[in-house]
Amino acid sequence: MSIVYERAKSLTPVDFTYCPGCGHGIATNLVAKVIDELGIQNDTISVSSVGCGGMNPMFFDTDTIIPMHGRAPATATGIKRIHPDKIVWTYQGDGDLASIGTAEIVHAAHRGEKITTVFINNTTYGMTGGQMAPTTLVGQKTTTSPYGRDESHCGKPIRMSELLATIEGAKFIARVAIDTPAHIRQAQKMIKRAFECQMKGLGFAMVEVLSTCPTNWGMTPTESMKWQTEHMIPYYPLGIYKDFE
Repeated sequence: MSIVYERAKSLTPVDFTYCPGCGHGIATNLVAKVIDELGIQNDTISVSSVGCGGMNPMFFDTDTIIPMHGRAPATATGIKRIHPDKIVWTYQGDGDLASIGTAEIVHAAHRGEKITTVFINNTTYGMTGGQMAPTTLVGQKTTTSPYGRDESHCGKPIRMSELLATIEGAKFIARVAIDTPAHIRQAQKMIKRAFECQMKGLGFAMVEVLSTCPTNWGMTPTESMKWQTEHMIPYYPLGIYKDFE
C-alpha cells in the first residue's frame, strides 16, 4: 500500500495543543513539511516569538529558541550572522511582529538580513486574552474593542506585506491563507519559496499567513474559516508582493 500522508519528520511526536480550529496547527505543519522537502532539518534554527507560536519548541524537532516578545528578528539576525551556514527562521504573530516588534522586523528587512519569517495574522492577541491587534479589522470586536475597532480612534489595520515589500532589502514577500485546501497548498509553496530565498543567500523573506482564532473570535472552527474568507481576504489580498526572480 502506498503512503498517502505521514507526519512530517521535522515534527516531534507531541500532539498540538492549539485550540480546535486554530490556524497555527496548519501553519506549523506546513513549515515542517517544507523543512522535510528541502532536507534542512539538521541545519535549521527556529526563533519562535512569545505568544501561541511560543509553543513551537515542543513541536519542531529542530534547534529552537524563544526570545523576548517582539525580538525574534533581532535574535535571528544574531544567530544567522554567527552561523551563516544555518537556515534561520522566525515564527511570529501579529501582536508580536506588527506591534511590539515592528522596529525589529522593519530594520531586519531594511538590512536585508538573510532570514525567513512566517507571520501569522489572526487579527488578535491570541494567547494573552484576545485584545485588539494592529491587524484587527475595522468593526471587529475584541476584549479591548468590545464595540468594534473604531477607525477614527485606532486607524485602519496595518498591512505588513505591502509595507515590507517597499523595502529594498526584502527579496520575497507573500501573503497566503489557510481557509481552503487550495489555499493551503499554495501556502506551502510560498513558504518553501521563502526558505529558498534564504538558501540562495539573497536577503530577507516573509510569508504572511492569514489564520483563524475561533476561541477569541467567539466562533466555531467552520465559522472562523468562513469569516476569514469573507472578511480577512478582501482586506488582506493574497499574492506575491515581491519576488526574487
